Amino acid sequence: MSSLLEIRDLKVNYGGIEALKGVSFDVNEGEIVTLIGANGAGKSTTLRAIMSVVNPASGTISYDGRDITHAATHDIVQRGIVLVPEGRRVFPNLTVLENLRIGAYLREDKDAIEHDIEHVYSLFPRLKERHWQQAGTLSGGEQQMLAVGRALMAKPKVMMMDEPSLGLAPLVVKDIFSIIRRINDDGVTVLLIEQNANAALKIADRGYVLQTGNVTMTGTGMELLNDESVKEAYLGKK
Repeated sequence: MSSLLEIRDLKVNYGGIEALKGVSFDVNEGEIVTLIGANGAGKSTTLRAIMSVVNPASGTISYDGRDITHAATHDIVQRGIVLVPEGRRVFPNLTVLENLRIGAYLREDKDAIEHDIEHVYSLFPRLKERHWQQAGTLSGGEQQMLAVGRALMAKPKVMMMDEPSLGLAPLVVKDIFSIIRRINDDGVTVLLIEQNANAALKIADRGYVLQTGNVTMTGTGMELLNDESVKEAYLGKK
């Protein structure tokens, strides 16, 4: 398997606080990789650094063999990395369809956009039913589907997701995770951070445990699911 995304010794500071203290990990093409850890471990900061939303103090981020550590965010999206942010961040006053079109704003293959909107509707039939509705009036689960659909409209090679199940009903969470699997089956590499470590590790090829800005453990999803220290810390099992 070839490494698509390589993070090496990444350090990020907020004021005088070291949020990341030298994080290194790889995401191979075609994988689902999950980062698990407590709140404040540095998971969201890692994704934001990859998207150039925050500037690393040191370290490198390589994508497809090229250094993108200080690339502009829109360049990173154009190269094929997108982020589904925590809290969904849909445009509440725009319709479902308008939100989807915004996801494709950097694309030049205008003819293919309509085809991809139909593809998103095939993944999320609920969005098709509500294509005329303002995004702010959707339920939390529907807004999460829209956030994922909007990211897909950028035709990503890597989709990063920040807490996709946060605040959703258990039944909806199940739907979201099966959709992540389908997206991955369609050839999109997924980097996932998720408080629901149990659900994330079940679908992940590999996982990394982050603790206070450091990677402390790595393994396949199943290895981490079965690890006693992981069970105790993140899976609520004593």
